[in-house]
Amino acid sequence: MTLYFPNAARSYDQAHSRVRFLGHDGMFEVRFYVLAEVLAGERSTRTLSEGDYLAFFDALRSRILDAAQRAYKTSPNKSITLEQRHFA
Repeated sequence: MTLYFPNAARSYDQAHSRVRFLGHDGMFEVRFYVLAEVLAGERSTRTLSEGDYLAFFDALRSRILDAAQRAYKTSPNKSITLEQRHFA
C-alpha cells in the first residue's frame, strides 16, 4: 500500500515538544511526530508558542510529508518521529 495523508489536522504536544500528524497506509493509521527543535530551526525554542510551531509546520508541510514518506518507506512502523536527520 501507499502512505497518504487524507487529513490536514495536526496538533502540538507540549509535554514532548513535538507536532503530531497522521498518515494512512491502506486501513492502517501511522502516527508521525516532528520534533519542535526541527520546526524551530535557528530560532530559540524558549520564546516560541504552540501557534508558532503549528505555523512552522504549515509552512513546511510539503517537506515534512516528503520526509515522512521516506522515513516510512525505510522503516514502516505505526509511530515515527521525524528528527533533523530525516530532512538532510
